[in-house]
Amino acid sequence: MSPIDTFMFEWFGDTLFNVVLLNLVLVGPASFAAGQGLAITWRHWGQMVFYTALLSATLRFLDYALGGGELWSVAGFLLGWAVQMSIGAFAYRLTRSRQMVQQYPWLYRRKGLLGWEERH
Repeated sequence: MSPIDTFMFEWFGDTLFNVVLLNLVLVGPASFAAGQGLAITWRHWGQMVFYTALLSATLRFLDYALGGGELWSVAGFLLGWAVQMSIGAFAYRLTRSRQMVQQYPWLYRRKGLLGWEERH
């Protein structure tokens, strides 16, 4: 194993390739969908914490079952949670800004990718 893979396995319970593959390819789209779902139903973004924690636990199990990683790696869970939370928060804000501009076009206009501003 390379030095970076040794570091990743000691701290996060798996190799860099498996961490990136599982976080971005397998569980990342589920976090994006969770963020969109929360925004579309006008729910508070704080619920994202619970949903991404469940996805991170699923990620740890997939890492253990498919990649031979450690199941009870706390650092791996927290890394997965941070990545999934950022993906979900991005999707939430992207969807919410689109909603605000489409639903209230007389009040708001688009400002950048993730924002809106009041019309004067």
